[in-house]
Order: sequence, then C-alpha cells, then structure tokens
Amino acid sequence: MEGATAEDRVLWAHQRFGDKLILTTSFGIQAAVMLHLVTRVVPDIPVVFIDTGYLFPETYRFARDLTTRLKLNLKRFRAEMSAAEQEALFGRQWEDGAEGLARYNLMNKVEPMDRAVRQLGAAAWLAGLRREQASSRQALDVVKVQNRITKVHPIIDWTNRDVHRYLKKYDLPYHPLWDQGYVSVGDWHSTTKLEPGMTEEQTRFNGAKRECGLHENSGRVDFQI
Repeated sequence: MEGATAEDRVLWAHQRFGDKLILTTSFGIQAAVMLHLVTRVVPDIPVVFIDTGYLFPETYRFARDLTTRLKLNLKRFRAEMSAAEQEALFGRQWEDGAEGLARYNLMNKVEPMDRAVRQLGAAAWLAGLRREQASSRQALDVVKVQNRITKVHPIIDWTNRDVHRYLKKYDLPYHPLWDQGYVSVGDWHSTTKLEPGMTEEQTRFNGAKRECGLHENSGRVDFQI
C-alpha cells in the first residue's frame, strides 16, 4: 500500500476488514482531515474518541461541531474511574515523573482503547499518524500488525502542506487552538504551545520525546489494569 492514495488505503482496509474496521480520533489540530477523508469512503464507520476528561474546552466544542457536521458515528470511551476520583486517590499522576505519566496513560488512554477494541469487535484500526510528526513515527509502515489488531495509516506519508491543502479544498477547520500557537493538542496538562527553539514533537509530548502509550500498547485485547 506504500504507493497507494490515502483514499485507496481506506478502501482497501474497508474491503479487507468490513464492519470490524474502526477509526480513532483525538479531535486534535488536524483531525478534520482523517474524519472527512475516511467517512467519505465509509460513512458509518465507528469513530472511537478516547476522552481523558482533561481535554481543552475548545476540544470538546470542536468535537461537538465536527460530529454534527460530518454526521459521525461517534463512540466515546473513558477511563472506568473519573478524573476527580483518580486525583483524589492517586494525585496528579502526570506530575509524578515518567512512571506516574505511564500509569496515567494506561488508565486514561490504553485501557479505554483496549475496551473499545473488545466491545466493537475491531480487527483493524485507521489512525491519522504521519511520519513528519515525530522521529518515533518516521519508520512506520502504511500497514502494521500491533499485538492483535492491524493498524492502517492512510496519511502516513502526508506533509503539513498536504494536510493544509486538503483542509482548504473541502473548507474544513483546524482546531480552534491552532490560531493561538498550538501545533498539537492533547490533554491540557501535557500540551504546550510552539515556542522558539522547540520542535513540534516536543509540544506534543510536553517537552519529552515519548509517545503517550496509546499507539504502542493498545489492541492487546487482554489488557487489564
């Protein structure tokens, strides 16, 4: 699939996996691209949204607006323990070094995603990762088998210019925080603006070159906290 178009990659995944195919979104800066591109090919695809409870207010409004505009078949998954209860019992885990952040990610991102895979009976997952976004993604293939699920990256080889052109072509919006200097948006406590001397990768991982864990561990199906 390396030489195929993004649309052809989505079509191939749909033909191969049928109703066992899902799409994930974080409603990030450029989320409208994948949501629009994929639903043009597979209108009723389940769209999995992992809601940590710590997203920016602008993200929740962006999610609401895109869900309505694109008529998304949205499936929201959250941690089994609320954000308030987690803080009461464990404190702000993301402030507790790498180990604390890993626990936070497992509880709020990995476990809900694994639960989504199980409940939806998913065998394949469309994700909007791009090689240009981070050094940890530069070697990613279009199709990757991760644990018990197949991941397909339709826009893996797209540049920022490709993304911008697509958004303009279809009159799609960037995330509202784009205009405030954010090039990536996740949890409010782990996302920073692009400052002089910083790379886009550093804004995504709060100054550290590490993934959130979701794209490294999810799809195990048998994951338990």
